[in-house]
Amino acid sequence: MPSLEEPERSRIELGAVLHALSDPTRLAVVRQIEADGERLCGALLVEVAKSTLSQHLRVLREAGITRTRACGNQRWVSLRRDDLDELFPGLLDVVLRAADRTADRMGERTAAAR
Repeated sequence: MPSLEEPERSRIELGAVLHALSDPTRLAVVRQIEADGERLCGALLVEVAKSTLSQHLRVLREAGITRTRACGNQRWVSLRRDDLDELFPGLLDVVLRAADRTADRMGERTAAAR
């Protein structure tokens, strides 16, 4: 299986992180992983095609927000919280709290994020 491109901690850029978190689908993925821990990519609860989800996961991985590991023919995704907290203290917490407030207001909190 080919290696998955993922930046080293020192190469994670704020602009790429903010861009990746600006998309509602990617933000929903991050919220689910934050709530549940490492998840199978196919078990993420988002209403997009598999190919679209794959692209969103690629953006998150290449921005340095997530880490994807292959185990046989399955892929598991987890947050690189330690790296993000070291580089941008409090950023992920602020973004996730704001996303939770927005979802609460809109009545769209997923079961996984509760």
